[in-house]
Formats: sequence, C-alpha cells, structure tokens
Amino acid sequence: MTRKQRRLILIGSSLGVLAIAVALVLSSLRESIVFFNSPTDIAENKAAPGKRVRLGGMVKMGSLERGDNLQVRFEVTDGNKDIPVNYRGIVPDLFREGQGVIAEGHLEPGGSFTAETVLAKHDENYMPREIVETLKKQGHWQETAAPNPAKVRQSVK
Repeated sequence: MTRKQRRLILIGSSLGVLAIAVALVLSSLRESIVFFNSPTDIAENKAAPGKRVRLGGMVKMGSLERGDNLQVRFEVTDGNKDIPVNYRGIVPDLFREGQGVIAEGHLEPGGSFTAETVLAKHDENYMPREIVETLKKQGHWQETAAPNPAKVRQSVK
C-alpha cells in the first residue's frame, strides 16, 4: 500500500466514524425534543396520542377546578379550541385563569391532556414567543404598552 492510499483510508474511516457519531447524537436528541403545540394544532391531530408534547395557550376563564391530593383540572385555549388538562402536583404561584400557561405531558386517546409539568408566566409582561406567535396568527393577540421605567423605579424605592 502506498502512502497516499493509507492516507485516503484513514480520512475515509474518520469521516465514517464522524457520520455514525452525528447520527447517534441526532437520533437521541429527536427522542428528547418536545415541540410546542396550540390547542388548535392538537385538535387538528398534529399531535399523536401518547406522544410527549408541550401544550401552550391561556387558562380558560371558569375552567379551573382543584380536587383532592393536589389534583388540578383546567382548560387551555387559544381562542379557537379548548383542550382539557389534568395535572397532579403543585402549580406555580402565578398560575390562574386568564393567564398564559405551558403544560408538558401527553395527549390521551379521548382528547384530554395529562400534564406532568405546568409552567406559568413569571410577570405581567412575559409570554413565551411561541404562544404570542400563535395568538397573533389566530387574531387574538393585543399589543400592550411596555411599562414606564420611571414608574418601575418609583415603585421599587
């Protein structure tokens, strides 16, 4: 074997090992990535039952029910569709009706959503970008003025 042939074999085998490593990383990431879905997306069967997804929208007014053993039931809406959500656990302090929420879990065959994690917005000006974009597409988003920095400084003093 000549020196050139050995070099080509080494480069080829290195590229093969690199391709296998990239394929393994991408396949493992695909299983752990969870995409955001609005209630309309889920209602249009874009999320398969049993698959792990993130459901985002607003907590529908009048839908919040608290039960025994930290059981919480509520509906998430994007203005067009509503998805009932079941969650067992402690919800964030800012979780309430009419506020933005993201629930991570899986869709049940009957159409309800079982959440394993519930996230609420952390202040009055924050909403996840995906929810804002979905609400804008649906025509339910209303721009609000940013808080006045002078008022924020006065309230802090």
